[in-house]
Amino acid sequence: MLKRIAALAVVLAIFATACKPNSPTSSKSSPSPSSSTPEAGSIAWTDCGGGFQCGTVPVPLDYSHPEAGTIAIALDRKLATDPAHRISSLLINPGGPGDSGVQFLRDDLSALTDLNQRFDLIGFDPRGVGLSSPVHCLNDAQKDAVNELDAVLDDPQEKQAVIQASKDFAAACMRNNAKILPFLDTTNAAKDMDMIRAALGDAKLTYLGYSYGTFLGQMYAHLFPTHVRALVFDGVVDPSVSASDQLLAQLNGFQHNYEAFLADCISRKAAATPCAYAQTGDPATKLNALLGRLDTHPMVVGTRTLTRGLALTGVIFGLYYQVVWQYLDQALTSADQGDGRVLIALADQLNQRNADGTYTNLSDAIEAIDCLDNPVPTDISYYDQLGPSFTKISPLLGPPLQYSYLICAYWPIKPTRVPGPLTADGAPPILVVGGTNDPVTPYVWAQSVNQQLAGSVLLTRSGNGHTSGDDPCASAAENAYLINLTLPAAGTVCT
Repeated sequence: MLKRIAALAVVLAIFATACKPNSPTSSKSSPSPSSSTPEAGSIAWTDCGGGFQCGTVPVPLDYSHPEAGTIAIALDRKLATDPAHRISSLLINPGGPGDSGVQFLRDDLSALTDLNQRFDLIGFDPRGVGLSSPVHCLNDAQKDAVNELDAVLDDPQEKQAVIQASKDFAAACMRNNAKILPFLDTTNAAKDMDMIRAALGDAKLTYLGYSYGTFLGQMYAHLFPTHVRALVFDGVVDPSVSASDQLLAQLNGFQHNYEAFLADCISRKAAATPCAYAQTGDPATKLNALLGRLDTHPMVVGTRTLTRGLALTGVIFGLYYQVVWQYLDQALTSADQGDGRVLIALADQLNQRNADGTYTNLSDAIEAIDCLDNPVPTDISYYDQLGPSFTKISPLLGPPLQYSYLICAYWPIKPTRVPGPLTADGAPPILVVGGTNDPVTPYVWAQSVNQQLAGSVLLTRSGNGHTSGDDPCASAAENAYLINLTLPAAGTVCT
């Protein structure tokens, strides 16, 4: 799962020339490591620019053996702008797994203004992510090479290349991160959240989680139900669904969003703001032809190469959020004319590749966390036999997603959990938010988790795209609950 990205952030990241804020640095005066629960107010906050404060919380590397030492969880904080009416801290997780909550808070602060009046907003990097003992498996050049690989394994050479790359990735993760790699599962991350809550001095946790962050929040509520004040789960992961069934559901979701994109593009062929890609032929036919050309003749884009693999990544990112459809239209139109810059920029957004060629550790952390959280089949023949059914669901997206879990099949550490519901008996009502055509976290998952969490309320957003925080109706409902503990009426639909 990947975080929701606000429309403005997407536009700026791809097209604007304004500089992004500098990444905050962790505090140099960290509290003394301790295996016990940290004292309230024990975080040594330092100014890290832009009105933010930064600090760290020490947590046990291994909660079963706290004597094995600690790691530091990086935080940033934006103090409540109305301190006289401050409620508490609000922890935020943007998803991934592997997205930096520290950076997310900086990037998306403008969308959190109402919440920031009443809460100290807290971004944090879960263990293994960003500034919190990050895992690093491949270097930037190696990531470039992996991302350029063709995920449509339609010849023996391509298949062998992906198999070998998956094995090499798993081996490199173990080689470079042997000490921390066994402890990066979501159960440990949820325990870290309770250490953060205690260090902040909050008797109860208030939390806003998107995408994977909803799974992290569910795990917290399961482990610490009496420590909960209010939890919002937006773009909900269902912990009872196996990895294989997750992938199948997401394939269906992306195909439905692809069909919606095509229908929208064709319907706007003659509109005042037309979809350019429909002007000179059927967009689906044109895209298939473009991908065919890139398969045999990758496109030179400056010092880089737009392969079919990168092009498909760009298309997939373009389907994450309806607000990005206009840029997907531009990307495909330009690529048809021999200019792949926008399409490769969309791929870079999903891969979190920076303009200078460096990467965040998103891809490393995704695998390190997912492979512990989700058991997957380990026999290559299992993935081979998925081909016909995946292609039937989506001729475009089925083949490149078919072998998505191959790295976890070669993972050197056994998973720490099996799929199953996470109850939160004893917790107050939780707000669950699902979009009816969410490609990444299908609506049925929100419905399922609503049933699993006794007393929870499901808010439905009718529409395409991943998560609902950018929808004014859903955002208002989330804010009302977090601030006033006022839940929407059961059956509420944002249209």
